[in-house]
Amino acid sequence: MACDTTIIIAAALIAYHLRFFTFSEVIPPRDEVFKLATHMIPIFVVCPLTFLAAFMVGLYQPRRDQRFQYEAISIIKTVGLGLVITVVVLSFFKNILFEGRHYSGWQFAIFACVATWMLLLWRLVFRITVRLLRSRGWNLRHVAIIGTGRLGQVAYHTIQRNSWTGIKPAYFISHHETTSRESCLDLPVKGGISQLEEILDTTDISGVFIAIPGGTGKLLPDLIRRLERYPLDVRVIPDMNPKFLTINMAAHDLDGMPVLSVRESPLGGWGGITKRTMDLIGGLVLLVIFAIPMLAIGLAVRMSGKGSIIFRQERMSLNGQHFKIFKFRTMRHADSERLAIEDIGKGTDAWTKPNDERITPVGKFLRRTSLDELPQLFNVVLGEMSLVGPRPERPELIEQFREDWRGYMLRQRVKAGMTGWAQVNGLRGSSTSLRKRLQYDLFYVRNWSFMFDVRILWMTIFRGFVDPNAY
Repeated sequence: MACDTTIIIAAALIAYHLRFFTFSEVIPPRDEVFKLATHMIPIFVVCPLTFLAAFMVGLYQPRRDQRFQYEAISIIKTVGLGLVITVVVLSFFKNILFEGRHYSGWQFAIFACVATWMLLLWRLVFRITVRLLRSRGWNLRHVAIIGTGRLGQVAYHTIQRNSWTGIKPAYFISHHETTSRESCLDLPVKGGISQLEEILDTTDISGVFIAIPGGTGKLLPDLIRRLERYPLDVRVIPDMNPKFLTINMAAHDLDGMPVLSVRESPLGGWGGITKRTMDLIGGLVLLVIFAIPMLAIGLAVRMSGKGSIIFRQERMSLNGQHFKIFKFRTMRHADSERLAIEDIGKGTDAWTKPNDERITPVGKFLRRTSLDELPQLFNVVLGEMSLVGPRPERPELIEQFREDWRGYMLRQRVKAGMTGWAQVNGLRGSSTSLRKRLQYDLFYVRNWSFMFDVRILWMTIFRGFVDPNAY
């Protein structure tokens, strides 16, 4: 905290100096020189209020296993909230104590930038230094793992793999009442849970990881009660396979009731607002860019055969909602294209094959270059699809896949997209593995972020249009 205090005060002084001296010629101050002393007041106010914000966002909660990106988010929240509180407080007292004078917005903006970068740099340097010390055996916290089964061994490997936390397994305690087992993964097994107090009384550890199998979950309340007699950090690892979870599990507190989020859409709250904003702006921009090419394609489709230019298909998107997807017609007759997707009995056999005689030469080119999907930009603008997401599938095939492929419906937790992680990695068409595509789709859902979408859009420019598996 002492270093953070020094940094915040230094950032406030730097902001004052830059605004009224370095940048004074570029941005002349509205106040006269003798009033500049008034602008020193935020320096004495912003420090305690920023610390108040730090405690409000939990910046100083001891989380040895927290990664730097989460700490960085807390720092940004701290500076932002501290700045808001400072402005509110100064605005409230300005008429009482400061004769109604206005403070420089530039001074606050410079402070926010300088304080954020200085705090981030300091915390990063501190983490690197601590990691270096921990790699040499300093600042370690030894823990016991209760549970010698699969879950306990997974816990051991995970802790070992993340040695940057400084947490080091010391020994195992079996989840059975007694055990004759002497070692597990080259660590000693001190005994069973009936010997818990005896083991803890004779060893020096700082925490316990409870990793007992789900079948012995009834032991958990009694274990926690017994561990309350010891000044130890206690962490419980639930016996759940995260393979088919949409996102990483997270613990929340709902009015004092602990809630473990197992499945939750990553697009709730600000995530959904950010993605929808990108879809709306990006969709409109792309419609303007491709307006003339779409008119030319429409004319070519009209000349290629009878039927409408735009073909509509029923698909499923977010939460299983049905919608009509728009595509340029690529077959000689609209009826051929309709029958190709309505033959439920054929399942995936209804998909088009190479050299399908029903496809026109224009349609073949459009499918090869994915230009037949340009009308889906209207679906994006209407909010039925997203620019990025798992490809939308036909309802009858989803009904089939949900029974055949465990976890398939988890991809419906986000909107279907024009392009996706599977597509930019070459997984398109009936010749590619459905299992592999599902794995890529679930990876996208589990690891969604705004920058992940930007990365996929960028890769689409080079990989997402022309594909040998598109026919």
